[in-house]
Amino acid sequence: MTIRIIDDLKEARNTVLRRQPLATQTHPPRVAQKVREVFGEDLTAEQVVDAIIAEVMEKGDPALFDLARRIDGVELASLEVSRRQMEDAYSRVPRDLVDALNVAGDRIADFHRKQIPRSWVDFSEDGALGQLIRPLERVGLYSPGGTADYPSTILMQAIPARVAGVKEVVVASPPRNGGTPSDLTLVACGIAGVDRVFAIGGAQAIAALAFGTASIPKVDKILGPGNIFVALAKRKLFGTVGIDQVAGPTETVIIADDTATPATVAADLLAQAEHDALASALLLTPSRHLAEAVRGEVEKRLTGLSRATIAAESLASNGAIVVVESVGQAVELANEYAPEHLCLLVADGWAHLGMIRNAGGIFLGEGSPEVIGDYSAGPSHVMPTSGTARFSSPVNVFDFVKITSLIALASETTQRLSRATISIAEAEGLTAHAEAMRCRAGEVDENG
Repeated sequence: MTIRIIDDLKEARNTVLRRQPLATQTHPPRVAQKVREVFGEDLTAEQVVDAIIAEVMEKGDPALFDLARRIDGVELASLEVSRRQMEDAYSRVPRDLVDALNVAGDRIADFHRKQIPRSWVDFSEDGALGQLIRPLERVGLYSPGGTADYPSTILMQAIPARVAGVKEVVVASPPRNGGTPSDLTLVACGIAGVDRVFAIGGAQAIAALAFGTASIPKVDKILGPGNIFVALAKRKLFGTVGIDQVAGPTETVIIADDTATPATVAADLLAQAEHDALASALLLTPSRHLAEAVRGEVEKRLTGLSRATIAAESLASNGAIVVVESVGQAVELANEYAPEHLCLLVADGWAHLGMIRNAGGIFLGEGSPEVIGDYSAGPSHVMPTSGTARFSSPVNVFDFVKITSLIALASETTQRLSRATISIAEAEGLTAHAEAMRCRAGEVDENG
């Protein structure tokens, strides 16, 4: 049996719908074996990340070359990918695929141009108040690439950064055997207008971008999804550098009723599961008939997938079909879970839309699969995971700008506000604040 069916709501909440802190998640067997090979002992994910950050902090570039050899199995000649290498990659990528990436890139740019914030200043008799919107100087984007190519992730981050006006965009992505990220990644970097590309992956890439090394510039903010080691490194280095979000494994919740096509639902679950062994693909349905039909379709379709082993591991560990009482109850559970992707495959999805409070992205109807959001719909596919959709958003233009408040009040306004300002300052015990205000109010002798 590839994917379990859970009829008991309490069981579902205590298992597949229960959030587990990133640092406590156990390694899949193949990852645990790799950790032993690289570090010579069994380590938790958090211990691995601590060791990597310490190495990069202490040794810089030499640590990055050594970690590439030990973790990626690659002897790097250079950490940075040359402009010539980026250009040569185009010759090895089919023309129709380059065209497809350009189509996606155009839609991503069009969507995010609608978000561009503007500085504003409000002049009145009180003076002036406003906000100055400024793009970040340099951002580092992480693009995963250990077990698959993700050129789309480059487009989904770099294009909003360019639309926002970021001056320098650099990308870090794991090296392949040739010593560079994949050709697809390099072509996507070219299409998105990335300035520099570095062949480094994992927690070491996050540390290098946060601290800077002889070869890699220190950035103002790091964005992008990755595995558990990348996510933990981002969490640990927040404050040293800006972080978009601490992304956990990718996840999809599908809410479907009897009007849904079992084969379509199964295909969507498998599309999620093939990402990673830690990925979560969940179906919530009030229909036991649909649950059985979808499980049968999953088992039938799984064997033909190129990443069948990964998908099977994901479904067995983190996937499930949960039978609920109603679509309304399914929506309630989804709001509690706050998934990265929420797919509504029900009779009247629009009628339920207003009930959804927590989701990174909502995909309404069988004609809007999560897969199209991954590539060519327009919004960035880098969305909040691990329940953070309760308070955070997908990557967007606002991730690449900072807002500075502007205060230029008229003297009369300052005088009018002085008494209230002094009262609050004194209540907080900040007498120097109060005195600074009295100077403006003419209540203090400037000569002492």
